[in-house]
Amino acid sequence: MVPVIVILHVCICVALILIVLLQKGKGAGMGAAFGGSSQTVFGSAGATTLLHKVTTIVAVVFMLTSLGLSFLFSQGGRSSVMEDVTPVQVPAAETGSAPAPTPAPGSATETKP
Repeated sequence: MVPVIVILHVCICVALILIVLLQKGKGAGMGAAFGGSSQTVFGSAGATTLLHKVTTIVAVVFMLTSLGLSFLFSQGGRSSVMEDVTPVQVPAAETGSAPAPTPAPGSATETKP
């Protein structure tokens, strides 16, 4: 079920990007005044309201799939790739935490009273 929702989510993402790119910007009216094409397929104001409605619907579906995926992925148990690995006991000499050697009697590091 999760792969189906992930594929649906990716398709909705692409659709949302394309729908937003299809929308007319705020400065597009000035470009149409100087010879740009007019979009009268859906009527004078019909195209913008249709695209706004489709954008709203796709955005709501996008948010729902995002919430659904986050809920599904958070429900899984916490697992680790190290579950089946047993810890190895390393000798103290290899770890660098060996005790400091005691100075030999009569050496230069021994303090005299």
